[in-house]
Amino acid sequence: MKENHHQEDRFEIAELLTKFENLKNGLQNSFLEEDAFETIIEYFQEKEDLTQAMEATELGSQQYPYSSALLVKKADLLLVSRQYIEALTTLEQASMLDNADINIYILKTDALLALDQPEKAAALLEESLALFNGEEKMELLFELADVYDDYEDFDKVFDCLKTILEEDPNNEEALYKICFWTDFTGRNEESIRLHHQIIEEYPYNELAWFNLASAYQGLKLYEKAIDAYQYAITIDEKFDYAYRNIGDAYIRLRQYKEALEVLIKVTELSKPEPVILEAIGHCYDKMKNYAQARFYYRKATHLNKDDGKLFFKIASTYFNEGQWESCVKQLEHALHIQRNQTEYMLLMGECKMMQGLDRDAIHYFSEVVRLKPKSSTGWEALIRCLFNYGYYEEALEQVDAAYPLSGFKPIFSYYKAAILLALGKSKEGLLQLEEAIFNAPKLLKKFVALNPAILQNSQVVDCIAKQKRIKR
Repeated sequence: MKENHHQEDRFEIAELLTKFENLKNGLQNSFLEEDAFETIIEYFQEKEDLTQAMEATELGSQQYPYSSALLVKKADLLLVSRQYIEALTTLEQASMLDNADINIYILKTDALLALDQPEKAAALLEESLALFNGEEKMELLFELADVYDDYEDFDKVFDCLKTILEEDPNNEEALYKICFWTDFTGRNEESIRLHHQIIEEYPYNELAWFNLASAYQGLKLYEKAIDAYQYAITIDEKFDYAYRNIGDAYIRLRQYKEALEVLIKVTELSKPEPVILEAIGHCYDKMKNYAQARFYYRKATHLNKDDGKLFFKIASTYFNEGQWESCVKQLEHALHIQRNQTEYMLLMGECKMMQGLDRDAIHYFSEVVRLKPKSSTGWEALIRCLFNYGYYEEALEQVDAAYPLSGFKPIFSYYKAAILLALGKSKEGLLQLEEAIFNAPKLLKKFVALNPAILQNSQVVDCIAKQKRIKR
């Protein structure tokens, strides 16, 4: 039956094309209905024969000068040919004949956007909204949302989608889109109110529950988000994105066991993805089950071999277990992928320190300082390393360099005090320590951590006690 239908269509279009050729050639008794011209134009458009399509519109408009539909077809062809001004002129003529054709406003919008006049396009669509209802109005609101997106008025994109959902609460496209724009604009409270209204009317709308949960998540109300996501997966048990987001919410709440359950469910519902496998590894990592964490991080690397961060995370699990050689091997792989990643270099430096390889450790910490001279983290690691290996003069030089470059962080006053005391410059060291405690008493524990034996020095203990009394 379908084959017969296609044959009829082919026969019909062939007949129309013959009549069209006769008309072009001026043969007598040649005649085509208005809708026949539209069919011929569409045929040539599908064949990408714009010249013939334009001939058909011109000829059709001559025979039917009051046909807005043919003028709209002509404007469409002019747009494809990038004749935007001519297209707008043609559309103006069409609107005088029939201002209730939605295609006129959509094509005018396309022309104005092509002419880089998004404000005019938005104004046109806003005015035209009053002329339409139902699905046509929804279509114009989607168009308007796209225009606002083009010239980056993102709050108005949200407003358009909100208007659509107020009129059509089950509009799937709007429900999908508003979730993204809620997160992008941060209008979570409005989204919560809107989706509560939708759920009151349509309690089994799983997308509305999902969007409600997502808005709660945007406000860091993770328990409420989880509850709303649970409703979404009760309605649709295979809603994998809801499971993903529940997993994320549980991780934010540091409930890693619960997060694992839902993230493993995601792997059962959809193809494994590096981000999900990494999240599962992260949960095991936080639960100090380093072997399982490595297992999932490695599974993630099989799907994304170019992500150095995954190899860094594997290295971190080895570091936490004191497996220095395995840690180094993974870090070398990570640094091969991302050569100048300071986070990897810091861990490599720490690992080399644990192995007693002072020169290697100093090399990696020095590289971090070179790459990020304004960050205190690299300076702290380098100075600690130099101090631990007894390179006090070099440590003092680095402290003096670090202090202004890092924005005069008080931690370096403590480190300078420790180094001066280690060099036997007790008077200078104690004065430096007094100043450090006065400016940042909470950092005293870092001073002690650098050299715990310092608390056996009675002068230091007296200095600390004195400064604490003064602070009170």
